Parts: sequence; structure tokens; C-alpha cells
Amino acid sequence: MARVTSNSPLLVVRPLQYRDLDDLKQWQPEDLESGDDSLSSAQVVSWLAFQRRWYAPLKLLNWLPRPGAPGPLIFVAEREGCLVGLIQVAPFNRTRTTWQVEQVVVNRALAAKLMITGYMDIGSRLLRHCFEAVWEARTWMLEVDIEHKTALALYRFNGFQPLAQMTYWSLLPAQIATLAQREPDLPNLLPVSNADAQLLYQLSTASMPPLVRQVFDHQIQDFRVSLINTASATVDRLVNQVETVSAYVFEQQRKAAIGHFELTISRDGRQPHKADLTVHPAYTWLYPELIIQMAKILQPFPAQPLQLTSLDYQPEREECLTQMQAVPESHTLLMSRSVWHKVREAKPLSLEGLQLSDVLTGLQPASKPLPGRMTWSSESGPASPSRPLKGLRTSALKSAHGQDKP
Repeated sequence: MARVTSNSPLLVVRPLQYRDLDDLKQWQPEDLESGDDSLSSAQVVSWLAFQRRWYAPLKLLNWLPRPGAPGPLIFVAEREGCLVGLIQVAPFNRTRTTWQVEQVVVNRALAAKLMITGYMDIGSRLLRHCFEAVWEARTWMLEVDIEHKTALALYRFNGFQPLAQMTYWSLLPAQIATLAQREPDLPNLLPVSNADAQLLYQLSTASMPPLVRQVFDHQIQDFRVSLINTASATVDRLVNQVETVSAYVFEQQRKAAIGHFELTISRDGRQPHKADLTVHPAYTWLYPELIIQMAKILQPFPAQPLQLTSLDYQPEREECLTQMQAVPESHTLLMSRSVWHKVREAKPLSLEGLQLSDVLTGLQPASKPLPGRMTWSSESGPASPSRPLKGLRTSALKSAHGQDKP
């Protein structure tokens, strides 16, 4: 494993500033190494150009309250006046208890020029800075392609553990047309509104294992759509020709939601359709019915593949997609890391060197003890070990009965 010089004072990590965008725009795509294969170098460069053009308006928007759309944070790594890497993180839920590492990008050419080991050193320094700077985060999570061995080594080195394995499936237009010929058996299929946030929260809670549920830490407000999100969806529909359809299946006897889908439709056919599917573990027969319903919705729109995801704790969904002849396109690993185990660094102490007063600090006296008042017997003569106790007991009894005279 590569040696990580994360404590080197020469490598400084700080928030992104306006003057940094001109330097980042000079990065060449072939020199960049990203922590996620799905984010190509060309996309990173174009993203930086967009930030350079709209930096001032976006900076002003950061001062406005955004309860529904918390923005990401960007940090850069600098050494000797040259930017060698950047990291982008964002909150995963509304309560901001779980944060997600969205991308880690390192300029390999500049790192080699400044004699830095490379991706492991700079990436570790960026990650550890985020762990310390984002005080709200109790848990960190990320998604990385299983074929990206360098990124996996970086995240494992910094304490990330596998949480679940995700598979991205694609339904071809021919399969979608075949499925649309059937009629789905979906009683009580209702559109989603903010009044149904409680039902969707209960469905999401029941559909995942306890460990995943603890990492996601979703609350009811995560399933409500704010005015800002509604306005953003309207702009997205008008500009990018993208429309979103969402519905859920209501179980009348239990008064609960047992299935939910959110379908993102490409109206102009320039990109594939995407779907987010959630089914209660006790109603796995809803998987094919909901997919058929989405296939019927897609019929009036251009023929494009439908992309869905499944996790390794959803074997019924993978079996259903396999029967429908869906094609698995990629496999990613969902990883998480808790920050509760962080301990202040100090020199190691052995148990043999610990004193009892160091362990039981609560038993130490607050001040020097003062002698109390005690009455001794007035009998003369040589004192024996038992006589003071006898005189003390006799005096105490006399005082209790009021027979003690001055």
C-alpha cells in the first residue's frame, strides 16, 4: 500500500474559491484521475467550466435558505500554489446526518511534478479534511465501481466498509414494448403527493435492512417535495424535456403503501428513461406489475432503454429483471463509514501503567477531609482496643435518652 503523507504541512486543503476556477479550467482531461468511473475526465472539465461561468449567481444563492435542496461543498488540495485535487461532498438526507462523497478528482501530472505519491496521498488528505470539517455528518457514504481498484483501495484505507452491492439494469425498447401489451394487476394505484410522505417513509423503512436504514437515516421530510424542487422539475421539463411520474400502491386493509415507483421520462429521446422502484418485502409479486405499468406509461414517448437498479438484499427484484431479459450494465459497491469512533489522538498508554486514580476519577476526594466530632469515654487508665468503642457506645446511648449532663 502506498505511503500516505496526509499530515504533511505542504499539502493544504481549503474550500473552493473563485480564483481557483481559472486554474482548474487548465487541467487536461488525460491528466485527471477520478474516484468514480462513471464520471469521465471530460465531464469534470465541463463541470468546472460551468462553475466558472455561473459562480457569482450560485454564490449569492448559497446565502438563501434552501430547506429542500442543500447544496454540495467543494474542497481543493493545494501545494506550492498549484491545485492538485478536489473533492465534492453533499448531504444525503434533509437532517444532514449522512453525507455522500460525490467525486474525488486528482491531477496526476501535477502530483508527479510536485513529487507527491499521487491519488492515494491526495485523496486521503481530502477525505480526512471532510471528516473533520463537516461537523454535522455522523455517517459518510459513497458509491464506487467495483472495477475501480484504485478508488476501492483509497476508500478502504480511510475506513469505508462495504454496505451493499448495486447492479444497474437496462430494459431494451423491445422488452418494454412486449411488457406494455399486458394489463397490470395494480389495485389502488394512486398519485404521490406530500400528504403521502408518511406512507412512503414507512415503505422505505420496511424495504431495507437495519444497517442500510441506519446509514440512510431517512425521515418523513425526505419524502416531501418542496417548492424549490417543484420549480426545478418544471424548469427541467421545459428545458431538458424530462418529465417525472410518481405513483404508489395503497393497501386498504393495512392502510399502508406496499409499492412505489418514480419514473423519469426523456420526452425528446436523447437519454434513457430511468426508474426508482420500491416494493415491500411481503409483496414481491408487485415487481412485474409495477414494471408493466411503467412500460405502458412509456409507450407514447420515444423508444429508449429503461434503467433500473437493484441491491444485493433484493433477490426477488433481480430474479424478476432476469426473467424479463434485462441486461446488467454495471456493478457498483455502496460503502459507508461512521465518524462516532473518532478519538482524540494521544500517545498510547498501556493498561499496566494506569493508576487506580486515573481509572476511577470520580472517586477522588474534592478537598482535604476534616475530622468529625467524636465523644470518648472519660474513664482513666490504660486504654484497651475495646474500651474506646465501649465508651463511645455508652455516650451515644445517653445522648439519645437525654441523660447526658454537662
